[in-house]
Amino acid sequence: MTEPSLSRWLALREAADTRARSQSLTSRLTDRLSSNRPVRILDLGTGTGSNIRYLAPRLRLAQQWLAVDKDPRLLAEVAEKSARIAPDLHVETRALNLGEMAADDIFDGRDLVTASALLDLVSESWLAWVAANCRRVGAAAFFALTYTGVNVCTPSDPRDAEVFALFNQHQVTDKGLGGAAAGPRATTATLACFDAHGFETQREPSNWQLGSADRDLQVELIEGWASAAAEMAPERQQDISAWRQIRVEFARRGESTIVVGHDDILAMPR
Repeated sequence: MTEPSLSRWLALREAADTRARSQSLTSRLTDRLSSNRPVRILDLGTGTGSNIRYLAPRLRLAQQWLAVDKDPRLLAEVAEKSARIAPDLHVETRALNLGEMAADDIFDGRDLVTASALLDLVSESWLAWVAANCRRVGAAAFFALTYTGVNVCTPSDPRDAEVFALFNQHQVTDKGLGGAAAGPRATTATLACFDAHGFETQREPSNWQLGSADRDLQVELIEGWASAAAEMAPERQQDISAWRQIRVEFARRGESTIVVGHDDILAMPR
């Protein structure tokens, strides 16, 4: 996606993300963080800062954030929107290509490393890099909304399974974050990496439940599914286009519900 379309997508999904996230894991994280001083937090792949907007008011602690993303235009939105959360919230931004896995210093001094809707786009070597740095500095890790590969649409269509299988194939292509992406295996791979580095890990589902109030998000999601599927199987373009048209019509008429599988993951140093 280009930056303007990515910014729009992030805005469209934020309400659904907020509804889906695990409140219990957020509470467990808060209970484990010390309040003796401001908590120092690293947010990876920040986008426009939705993860900060969700977590900052719920942590109930003084916080200092470092927000990292490769696109400085998205980071400009982080600075603007973060100022509205709390007057004493400190957010620093840094434009950085995380795919190079070269900036270990961003982890230094951090109490918490976090990200949202990111881990299915990264490679297993990237996950190992993050886990190793969290262990090195003694930071907890909290990752929200990791895609699991599960998509369920109602009403169903005979072509659903094929389109979603092609989309999941697309999810494991290289997204520029260390090699072939973990895709639907991201939760399993993340737990394995953090378990190997001696963390206590927990996961809970954080599935999107999209209804008629989410019709704009549904349409954008369907368009993305169809585009990725057609990229993987251009010879199936005609059938995929027909599937897209039917799905979009259902969504626009408010007759569609969609469930998208996600997991939230908490990893605490032992």
